[in-house]
Amino acid sequence: MPDKIEKPLKPNPLILDQKVSKGLLQHRKTLIILAHVAAFTAALGLAFLFMYSMQVLRRWVMYPFPIMLAFVLPIKLLVFAYFKQYRGWWRYVGVSDLLKIAKASLISAIILVAGWYAYGLFGAKIIPISAIEKVRQEITELEQKIAASLTDQESWEYRCSHANLQGLRDLLEVSRINEISAQLGKAPENSQEQILLLNRKGQLRDVQTRLEGVIMLDLFTTIMLLSGIRMVVRLYHEEFFAETRGTARRYLIVGAGNAGEALLREMMRRKDIQYEVVGFVDDDTAKQGSEIHGIPVLGGVDQLPQICRKQAVDEIAIAIPSANRKQLRRVVQVCQGTKIRFSTVPSLTDIASGKLRVSQMRDVEINDLLGREEIQLDMEQIRSFLANKVILVTGAGGSIGSEMCRQVCAFGPKQLLLLEQAENPLFFIERELNQSFGSVSLTPVIADITDKVRIEQFFAEYRPQVVIHAAAHKHVPLMEQNPGEAIKNNVIGTRTVADAADAYGAECFVMISTDKAVNPTSIMGSSKRVAEMYIQDLNKTSKTHYVTVRFGNVLGSNGSVVPIFKQQIAAGGPVSVTHPDMRRYFMTIPEASQLVLQAAAMGEGGEIFVLDMGEPVKIVDLARELITLSGFRPGEDIEIEFSGLRPGEKLFEELSIEGENMLPTKHPKIAVWKNIPKDRQTLRTGIVKLLEVAHTQNRSRIIETLKELVPEFIGQQ
Repeated sequence: MPDKIEKPLKPNPLILDQKVSKGLLQHRKTLIILAHVAAFTAALGLAFLFMYSMQVLRRWVMYPFPIMLAFVLPIKLLVFAYFKQYRGWWRYVGVSDLLKIAKASLISAIILVAGWYAYGLFGAKIIPISAIEKVRQEITELEQKIAASLTDQESWEYRCSHANLQGLRDLLEVSRINEISAQLGKAPENSQEQILLLNRKGQLRDVQTRLEGVIMLDLFTTIMLLSGIRMVVRLYHEEFFAETRGTARRYLIVGAGNAGEALLREMMRRKDIQYEVVGFVDDDTAKQGSEIHGIPVLGGVDQLPQICRKQAVDEIAIAIPSANRKQLRRVVQVCQGTKIRFSTVPSLTDIASGKLRVSQMRDVEINDLLGREEIQLDMEQIRSFLANKVILVTGAGGSIGSEMCRQVCAFGPKQLLLLEQAENPLFFIERELNQSFGSVSLTPVIADITDKVRIEQFFAEYRPQVVIHAAAHKHVPLMEQNPGEAIKNNVIGTRTVADAADAYGAECFVMISTDKAVNPTSIMGSSKRVAEMYIQDLNKTSKTHYVTVRFGNVLGSNGSVVPIFKQQIAAGGPVSVTHPDMRRYFMTIPEASQLVLQAAAMGEGGEIFVLDMGEPVKIVDLARELITLSGFRPGEDIEIEFSGLRPGEKLFEELSIEGENMLPTKHPKIAVWKNIPKDRQTLRTGIVKLLEVAHTQNRSRIIETLKELVPEFIGQQ
C-alpha cells in the first residue's frame, strides 16, 4: 500500500520572519555599519544635487563628490560610533534615538566645516603646485583637441573629460585663494592680469561657498535618511509584518492620556503577544469622539458595560498611573457582569523612577481596590528607634511577623532575632532576609513563647533591646473550639515574653493586638484584651516601655478571606460569605507594619495605639470584586452563598480613631485609646485563675473566668 501523501503545511510568515531575523542577527553590527555607509553616501549625493539645482553635472560627480566622500565617511563613522549608533534596535526607535542622530550629524558637520576652512587656509602646504599645473596642462590639451575634433562624438568625449578635470582643478585651486589674493594686490590697476585674477578668485569663492553649502545640506540629508531608515524598519515590524488578528485579545484602554497613548503604541508594536485595541474610554468629554493613532475614544467609564458588550472586549487595561483606589474600584464595579479581565499600568512613582515602563502591565489585584494612599512616616524617628540595636520579633514566620522583620531590616539593626515555633516558616523568612539584607546579622530561634525557661534563657543570652511581639493565635472560630490554647498562647505567652523583657532590661516592648479586642465577642478577642491589660499594668513599674498597637484585618495574611476566596474561585465556586451585612476593616501588611513601627517609636510607655483602618468594606462586595477581577460574573459564573455567622464572629468590628475615648497623636493615622487600667492584684489573680481553667479546655469555665477580667465580653455559650 503506498505511503500516505501528506498535504504540505503552509509556511507561517511569522516563523519565516523569525528565522530570517535570527540569521541576520549573527552579522547585525556589520549590516548596520554598511547601512550607515550607504546612508552617508546617499546623503552627500543628495546634498550635491540640492546645491546644483538637482542637476547631475560632471564637474561635481567625477571628482569633488568622491574626494569629499573619502573624508566624510571616516569622520561620520567615528562620530556615530561615539554616539553608539551601531548598537540600537531599529524596530524600537524613539525620539531619544532621533536626537542622537541629530547630535552625531551636527558634530560631524562641525568637524567637516572646520576641516574645509582649514583646507582653504593651509591647503597650499598640502597640495603641490605641480599637481595643479599638471591638471591645467591637461585641460589646455583637451581644449585644443576639442577645437581640432572632426566628429561630434569625438568632440563630446573630449568635452566630458574637460568637464571632469575642471571640477578637479577648482577643488585643488581652492587651496590657492590666498595666493591669488596676494597676486591680485600686486597686479597693475585695470590690467588684463588683474581682471583674470579677479574672475578666477570669484570662481573659486563660488566653488568654496557651494561646497560649504554641500556640507550644511549634508547635515540635514543625513538626519533625514537615517531617521527615515529607522522609522521604515519600525513601521515594517509594527504595520507591514503584523500578525493576523484572528486570535488576538480585544483590549479596551481606560484613560486616553499620555499613558494610554504610550500603551497603545507598545501594543501596536509587539508581535510576540497578540493585542487588538478596540478603543479608549475616558471621562473627559473633550476627548470623546476623537481618535488616537486611528483608535477611537468610545465614551466614558459609566458606559463601559455597553461598550464591552458591543465591542466584545476580552480585557480592560486601566492606563491611569495616578489612579487611586476609588477610581480603580469604580471601573471594576461598573464592569461587574461583563466577564472580562482587568490589567493596569505601573504607578507614577515606578514610571518616574525608571523601574518600570508604561507597557509593563499587571493584573489589577484586590490590594489595588482596598489599598490606600501612601502613608508618610517619620523615618528618622523610626531609625533612631531601631538602628544599631538588637531587635526581637516573635512570631517571625507569620504574615505580620515576617513583614515586621522586612521593615526592621531596612533600618539597619545590629542584630535581628527571629523567634518562631514553626520551623518551616522560620526557614523561609530567614532565607529571604539573608538574600535581601545580607549585611544584617540574623539569628533564627525555635521556641514556644509559653516555655518560661526557654524564653528566659534566650533573653539572658541575647539581651534584646526592642521586642516586637507578633506571636499569637488569631483564628476566631478555631479558638472558639480550642479555648484553652487561645489563653495559653495569647495571655500566658505574652506574659512570659513581657516579663522576660522586664527582667533583662529591654528598652521597649511592642505588642501587636487586634480590633477584635474591642468589646470582644470571641475568646480570641478577649484573650488579646487580657494581654493588653497585663502589659499596660506592667509598664507602671518597669523601666521597659510597653506599648500596644491595635489594627484590623490585613490583606493576604494567612487565613484571611482574600486567599480563601481566591481558592474558591479557582475551584469554580461557590464563594462562601458568612453574612450579607458583614463588614471588616482592611489594611495592607506593609502599611500595618510601618504604622506599628511608627507608633512604637512614638510611644512613651503604657499607650494602646489604634491605627486608622479607613472605611470598613462589606465582605460580599469584596467577594464580587474578586470574582470580577478573575474574569467571571458574580452570581452567574461563580455563585456567592451565605453560610451564617461562625462562633465568636460579629457583623462589624469597632475600630475608630475618632470619639471621646480617643486622643490624637502627631501622626494623622494613629490615635491613643483612653482607658482605666485594672487593679494589679485583681488582674494578676484573674490571670492565674484563667491559666488554671485553660488547662481543662472547658469552654464554659474559660468564658466565665474571662468575663471577670473583661466584663464587656459577650461569650457565646
